[in-house]
Amino acid sequence: MAPERAITEGPIPKHAQLREILLKLIDDRLAPDAPIPSERELMAEHGVSRMTVREAIGQLVSEGKLYSVRGKGTFVAPPKVESQLHLASFTEDMRRRGLTPSTALLRAELADPPERVREALDLPPEGQAYHLERLRIADGTPMAFEDSWYDPGPLPDLLDKDLSGSLYTIFTDLYGLTIDSAEQTVWAAVADAADARMLGVRAGAPLLAFQRVSSAGRIPVEYTTSWYRGDRYRVHMSLDSSFTPAPPHH
Repeated sequence: MAPERAITEGPIPKHAQLREILLKLIDDRLAPDAPIPSERELMAEHGVSRMTVREAIGQLVSEGKLYSVRGKGTFVAPPKVESQLHLASFTEDMRRRGLTPSTALLRAELADPPERVREALDLPPEGQAYHLERLRIADGTPMAFEDSWYDPGPLPDLLDKDLSGSLYTIFTDLYGLTIDSAEQTVWAAVADAADARMLGVRAGAPLLAFQRVSSAGRIPVEYTTSWYRGDRYRVHMSLDSSFTPAPPHH
């Protein structure tokens, strides 16, 4: 069968033309996780070199449109979950996007926090804090790993509660604390071997890391660091020139 769109000589590089053809194929015909044609098939159908095919596919892999599995081929990547930076729990965030959230509780204990956590939560020098580790899941797919600390003062007996859902709902319904402000830092990270096993990605895969200190009123309640899969999650931000940022912390 002749290709719907011929690749021609001209000012637009052949790999860029092939990339557009593959994008149309992904959008119009292929479902998430479906395989794309092999390198050999693309070379034969479009009359291009292996280098051209690999350049086009490589760009789409980098853009998160495709993913490759060694020895099996290249497949259409599932759409990324897009989140706006706002105050909401993971559970609320996923439900708003039509996904079914769930949580695997990996650790729940009262422990001595690191000094940075102690300072952020304004804990006494010898005070302990609740330490939770949770794997956050959307539609059965691991999405994020969370390492969190909570001030036990305003949250007595928190470890006796069901910690598999929205903690923010527990804070509001059981303790009368509504998370209404936070400071958050975002950076790029890569998955180490442990991250890769939990999140179902390869070691070295890109992650989005979030560190947040959340407060109810003026009471700092939560210090959490989350690592999200870079291939399944992206963040949308609205920028306002009238906003005056707080001075950076050192």
